[in-house]
Amino acid sequence: MNNDTLLCRRNAAVPRGVAHATPVFAAHADNAEIWDVNGNRYIDFAGGIAVLNTGHRHPAVIAAATAQMARFTHSAFQVMAYEPYIVLAERLNALAPIPGPVKTLFLTTGAEAVENAVKIARVATGRPGVIAFTGAFHGRTLLTSGLTGKVAPYKRSAGPMPGEIYHLPFPIPHQGVQVADTLKALEFLFRADIEPERVAAIIIEPVQGEGGFYEAPQELLRALRQVCDQHGILLIVDEIQSGFGRTGKMFAIEHSGVAPDLITVAKSLAGGFPLSGVIGRATVMDAVEPGGLGGTYGGNPVACAAALAVLDVIEGENLLARANQIGERIKSRLELLAGQNGVIPIGAIRGAGAMTAFEIFTDRLGTVPDPAMTKLMTTRALADGLLLLSCGNFGNVIRILVPLTIPDAILDEGLDKLALALSVQVMP
Repeated sequence: MNNDTLLCRRNAAVPRGVAHATPVFAAHADNAEIWDVNGNRYIDFAGGIAVLNTGHRHPAVIAAATAQMARFTHSAFQVMAYEPYIVLAERLNALAPIPGPVKTLFLTTGAEAVENAVKIARVATGRPGVIAFTGAFHGRTLLTSGLTGKVAPYKRSAGPMPGEIYHLPFPIPHQGVQVADTLKALEFLFRADIEPERVAAIIIEPVQGEGGFYEAPQELLRALRQVCDQHGILLIVDEIQSGFGRTGKMFAIEHSGVAPDLITVAKSLAGGFPLSGVIGRATVMDAVEPGGLGGTYGGNPVACAAALAVLDVIEGENLLARANQIGERIKSRLELLAGQNGVIPIGAIRGAGAMTAFEIFTDRLGTVPDPAMTKLMTTRALADGLLLLSCGNFGNVIRILVPLTIPDAILDEGLDKLALALSVQVMP
């Protein structure tokens, strides 16, 4: 068994719509390192797309999951409930930056969490409309594709999209969109397409994930909270990629001081086990009648046990502070590289905590995105043993999602490999 053989088998057995960033296949992993079936070692700067804040196979997470598997692996919470689900809900309710009584629903995937958040908002308000943002990513199901603010590859040829979904421009100053532009577009939307009294929710990522790691300005978040309060609209914050310590806070929305009504979570919640959730104001969460929420595998007991261990690790290993340390280390190195002539043009270096990113341009003024060079750079990094992911509407953003448990020596080794991949001397 090797990478080439598995790639041939994959192409024959798996639909091409399931894309993958690399042509290599995982064999085993440990913390921030992963090995393919050919025996090649990689430093993992992708983290399973923000799933591994506590690293690959953290001993505490594995121990908790193993202990739960020895008891039972499934009963369906709706059939015979179990304590790990309740304990995890209690802990998240206490951690969530939402005032008043809070309740949590568990599901399986991030898209499922977003779907349920929208459903809850519509039931609670009796309204149909949902407002999202350009560049947003909320999932690949039909409803979440509709919410996602990017056509290719998520919406192309899949229409019509679900109705009563509207998009506002997400403010990215170096792309010419300011907060004032976003708020003006909201005014136009309320006059031209849907009155605010028919809007159930506004959904936003505090830091866009697939869209390019752009932070939502605090000014915008405060304005949205005011609009929601004025018109009885619910504010949904999508923390699927930004949550659980990635930005130096348990939830990225905490940087703004804005309190949402609902929070969607997934990814790093359970350290690699499939688990997602919706956390929200109790009165809103209770709006749906019994039987209206749930799912066969939602809140799987093994995943809940793993998630409880993840929360212990985040607290016990002080990963919130560690995220800030890692982010500063990465951004400092990137700033140094950006000033060197021997490096391909990079800029727009940014990031809250360890949710860091930079962009690759055709020119040193940072005016023209260079997706072709971005793809080439990630390919060269992979060949040198560094796993990287690109993103962004122009395909020119490199996002760095190292485990928050990564040792400094491994982080620096990865940054050295990143520097080499960015060097003009290794480019054809």
